[in-house]
Amino acid sequence: MRRLLICCAGLALITGGFAGVARAQFKNGGQAIELRLPTISQRAITTQRIGLTDITINYCRPLVGGREIWGKAVPYGQVWRAGANENTTITFTDDVSVEGHALPAGTYGLHTLPTADQWTIIFSKNSTSWGSFSYDEKEDALRVTVKAHPAEFVEALTYSFDDPKPDSVAVTLRWEKLAVPFKVSADVNAIVLRSIQHQLRNTGGFTWAGFDEAANWLIDANTNLDQAMKWEDQSIQIEQRFENLLGKSMILEEQGKKQEAAAMKTKALDAANGLQLHFYGRSLQGQKKQDEGFEVFKINVKKHPNEWYTHGELARMASAKGDYETASKEMKLALPTAPDFAKPGIQRMIAKLDKKEDINP
Repeated sequence: MRRLLICCAGLALITGGFAGVARAQFKNGGQAIELRLPTISQRAITTQRIGLTDITINYCRPLVGGREIWGKAVPYGQVWRAGANENTTITFTDDVSVEGHALPAGTYGLHTLPTADQWTIIFSKNSTSWGSFSYDEKEDALRVTVKAHPAEFVEALTYSFDDPKPDSVAVTLRWEKLAVPFKVSADVNAIVLRSIQHQLRNTGGFTWAGFDEAANWLIDANTNLDQAMKWEDQSIQIEQRFENLLGKSMILEEQGKKQEAAAMKTKALDAANGLQLHFYGRSLQGQKKQDEGFEVFKINVKKHPNEWYTHGELARMASAKGDYETASKEMKLALPTAPDFAKPGIQRMIAKLDKKEDINP
């Protein structure tokens, strides 16, 4: 009986001030404290990745339940737990920026200070308390101010990740007819570079592919090309292949060393097998570099004239010229020896060519 009274007294104190807490578990007004039983405000965990950085929110979802929420069930001008039950927490696996302010990696208690026209989002170093009742401003890691805006009705409080960009996302609290977003950004290039450096000290640093992938990431990011060249040279030293020779030619191209780049690309194409040439040519087409892709196809046709994929390449080149009869003939020659996974696509292209439609992107 004493335990029940304590529980009921605590519940009365809690529900007297803030919405979104766990309401009475039992009809007699008590809550389970010894057993693990369902709560009215159900727990949810949601995660979003920016680059390699994970943002995870762990919270309980109170219901509107017909109540007037803002300014009533959730009073204005008082710190609110931004959820129900124990602390809502937010975890960042790397250092981030919230609304332009730096915040170190870690797990924080997520609190809010709502008002009628703006909200303060609070990241507390204390992430293990019940609700906001023991909240202490001295434990703040960061406070930012944001604007709330009207939104479609949501019965159960929800956190969503909106407007995702390569290096940022808007974390949005949604409840009743209100949305409260705050922007989280990460220095993706710096984080990925550090991660690559650590990975290359492990198994990735013992293979040509590990160093080649590291170099290609820097090429795609168009950053630190000197380091990309060092990694590509290490890849070539382990095993010289089409992939790393091509990667080195791309670095030389970006560095403005046109003649060296052309010579290295020729070396790469000489080292390639038929399928590598085919997929490289197709990737160039996908990059809207059709003429360059066709030059690769011509090399492949000369080296491997009777393969299914080179018949397809001849078909693509003929189709680009409007010679649909030749294109259809070549594609039909590709069909019998093509692998099963490729046949449906070839059949679709034959149908297009018979209707005098170009099969190139």
